[in-house]
Amino acid sequence: MNIPENTVVAVADGEKLNLFRNTGDAATPQLSALADADISSDNKGSGSRHQSSSANPDDSQQNEDGFAAGIASELNKRVLDGKIDNLIIVAAPRTLGELRKHYHKALSAVLVGEVAKDLTGHSVADVEKILAAA
Repeated sequence: MNIPENTVVAVADGEKLNLFRNTGDAATPQLSALADADISSDNKGSGSRHQSSSANPDDSQQNEDGFAAGIASELNKRVLDGKIDNLIIVAAPRTLGELRKHYHKALSAVLVGEVAKDLTGHSVADVEKILAAA
């Protein structure tokens, strides 16, 4: 995957978000960590209006979905504020699906790519390698 210079890379799962910026060039990306974002998980998905049952997500899944909605909200805000010009999202498949429900049109316009993998526990070098191969 081509990672333009200054692209923000969001690596997320249902409980954690790591933000990086490509300080290298497109051919040789070099990810540098950005400050942690304060993510609110108050915005739960449609499952939050229902009690947990076999047909509805359990409380931990609702919390993860709420966290994903909070990530999308934070990324939308940064895009709308002009702080993100290019964005790549790397997230666990279920988290990525929940994130997509909350993308603003402006975020979709700057989205360079998505990778459906859980890489939150991996090193920066691993993330760079997987992105380069994607």
